[in-house]
Amino acid sequence: FWINRSELECLKLCSLWGGSVLNLGTEKHRDKYFDGIDNLDYPGCFAMTELHHGSNVQGLQTTATFDPVTDEFIIDTPNDGAIKWWIGNAAVHGKFATVFAKLILPTHDSKKVSDMGVHAFIVPIRDLNTLQTLPGIEIHDCGHKVGLNGVDNGALRFRSVRIPRDNLLNRFGDVSQDGKYTSSLPTINKRFAAMLGELVGGRVGLAYASVGFLKISVTIAVRYSLLRQQFGPPEQPEVSILDYQSQQHKLMPMLASSYAFHFATQHLVQKYSEMKKMHDEQLVADVHALSAGLKAYVTSYTAKSLSTCREACGGHGYAAVNRFGSLRNDHDIFQTFEGDNTVLMQQVS
Repeated sequence: FWINRSELECLKLCSLWGGSVLNLGTEKHRDKYFDGIDNLDYPGCFAMTELHHGSNVQGLQTTATFDPVTDEFIIDTPNDGAIKWWIGNAAVHGKFATVFAKLILPTHDSKKVSDMGVHAFIVPIRDLNTLQTLPGIEIHDCGHKVGLNGVDNGALRFRSVRIPRDNLLNRFGDVSQDGKYTSSLPTINKRFAAMLGELVGGRVGLAYASVGFLKISVTIAVRYSLLRQQFGPPEQPEVSILDYQSQQHKLMPMLASSYAFHFATQHLVQKYSEMKKMHDEQLVADVHALSAGLKAYVTSYTAKSLSTCREACGGHGYAAVNRFGSLRNDHDIFQTFEGDNTVLMQQVS
């Protein structure tokens, strides 16, 4: 009926960390990491958001500078604003991170370096056996949150951390040992769009999960309204509050919307599955628009509905046992992670 904290953790592990490796990497990455991701030997995190940059992914400041002498990338956090922030699974459990950073290549002209745009890199952050933080990496807990405190959000800072050249997730762009860049896509913008297009799975999952929150809250409110009696004709039993039009006007549209959103998000999941199999460009564009629109619309609707359901249950709805408070707190972030709803709606339009 609704996604719980362990399932949200799984979404972050599999769809974001695992999905980035599988979808942005190539066969060598799948061969090396897939089994460990699948059996949870390699728990990881998705290090895109920075303290100063969330929705504006092209503005990320973390750098990955190629060193042709050692055949390595040097991952660096140039300032406090570039610290990776709100990174799920980073504070306690993550052994790896998919780090999104500007790819910097040395050149032989007056500029000395060339910025090739944001790319994704696999960066080990903890020892696989001892779980001790690796040299050059600082990890901090982001602290207590409004909800979802079962997820260990952390902050990551990199101080000249060296990784092998093969750790570049190179499906859309690669670097040779002598520092030459190659890509099947001609521009930074096209590479960026292709990379983000492969990461819509998180939005698909959140839209579907948000409907689960709506279902459970509407179920609680409707059942309560059937049983709760208030007022009625003189000398006769009190009337179920669901018989009042004011209560029906609150709850029945949400009940109907729960069904509509259920089928809409099921359709989105099917479309997403087709997209992953077929790699059709038109289907990719459709899923991008559908996932952005449904994620934004459904999560905004559910956020408002959770408050309405609580109010529809009167004073009793304020008791923690009814779960409206925890549902509302855990769901609230759905409106801003995996894309701020305002920005997503602008994308759709």
